[in-house]
Amino acid sequence: MKFFKQLVRDEAGATAIEYGLIAALIAVAAITALNSLGGELNTTFENVGSDLKSANDANG
Repeated sequence: MKFFKQLVRDEAGATAIEYGLIAALIAVAAITALNSLGGELNTTFENVGSDLKSANDANG
């Protein structure tokens, strides 16, 4: 019983869980942002590629 009382009073585990939750939240936010940015970058590179192809075809 003494072990359980100490376990309830111990806040180190709670702090570790809080840090884990914060890290998970940051990871989800980063993944969401990178997915959105990845789509925009893909569109930009496709536009640049087609512009370069058009310019090459016009000059060659």
